[in-house]
Amino acid sequence: MMPRARFQDGNCNDTPITKVVCVGRNYAEHAAELDNPVPTQPLLFIKPPSAVTELEAGIPLAAVDEPVHYEAELALLLGSRLSHATEEDVEGAISGLGLALDLTLRETQSQLKKNGHPWEIAKAFDGACPLSAFVPREQFPATRRFHFSLHINGEARQHGDTADMLKPIPALVSYMSKHFTLEPGDVVLTGTPAGVGKLAPGDALSLTLEDRLSIETTVS
Repeated sequence: MMPRARFQDGNCNDTPITKVVCVGRNYAEHAAELDNPVPTQPLLFIKPPSAVTELEAGIPLAAVDEPVHYEAELALLLGSRLSHATEEDVEGAISGLGLALDLTLRETQSQLKKNGHPWEIAKAFDGACPLSAFVPREQFPATRRFHFSLHINGEARQHGDTADMLKPIPALVSYMSKHFTLEPGDVVLTGTPAGVGKLAPGDALSLTLEDRLSIETTVS
């Protein structure tokens, strides 16, 4: 059974998540910290439904046999179908905002990049997309700018400001929809700011999105 996005009130979305569409290097400082060039076009990749887990339920890493890195991201829940969409279409299609961790096998990813191979093995493994409940879009002010943060064991690790995105949300999702039809229930991850690093068993994570969403979770 494919997962369904959840809302803060505990209800599940009507339609399942058929895919999570992600973008790499959408914050220049993150590209720099990994010594990657800033792309001229968004670098897209997909996580399958089997990657989705509930962020609030914890992050089990015991079955993973290499270090796992966190990448905190703003997540968008889509409420309508988008194909070759305009930026105006995108504005009306976002039904919820939440948070996600784009978990990454960094050593594997580095080797794949070195060999010129796709990243999916490092990005799309089971459990690689812990996803929060979503806040309905109408609960946020009518603005394209959002702030989110990640603390680990009480220490600030990442702070995201969507104003720093290389490709803003409407343009990013429009670009995605020109390559992949986005279905109702699908999720878009919008990129991670600088500050990524390795997770360890016992880590306590705190994630916030504005004053609308606050999540505590742990690594096991």
